[in-house]
Amino acid sequence: MTGIAPCIWYDGTAEDAATFYAATFPDSHVDAVHRAPADFPAGRGGDVLTVAFTVCGIAFLGLNGGPQFPQTEAVSFQIYTDDQAETDRYWTAIVDNGGAESACGWCKDRWGVNWQITPRVLVDAIASANSAIAARAFQAMMTMRKIDIAAIEKAVAGPAG
Repeated sequence: MTGIAPCIWYDGTAEDAATFYAATFPDSHVDAVHRAPADFPAGRGGDVLTVAFTVCGIAFLGLNGGPQFPQTEAVSFQIYTDDQAETDRYWTAIVDNGGAESACGWCKDRWGVNWQITPRVLVDAIASANSAIAARAFQAMMTMRKIDIAAIEKAVAGPAG
């Protein structure tokens, strides 16, 4: 058990979500499923109450707390990718499993959790000390849903590239 773990609120689907994340991302697994010892506002004794899981080496806790607090874009998880195939694989896994696309590399899984599928080349370009490179990469990103690495690289190269 680590010193801190983000807790994600689910409406009875924490185990399903944790199982999906474990199958989708590297260094990810379901660590423990804990059942409620008695009835609680969102369920009954014996129902799954919490799920400890790991995504990309980071510990999380899924809490089946009920419908009161839906997910929002105020919290998202950024997954860094090394190439287009990895970017496509994560994007497709999330979106094609009942999720939804959004802008600038963001998507939402079927449980409402928001993800940023972010190629490292984009992060490096936007953080460039060369403000022209950063601006071109940023402008290119703003036109995208799923990030297109070739288009980011073309933007970084500039008009002569």
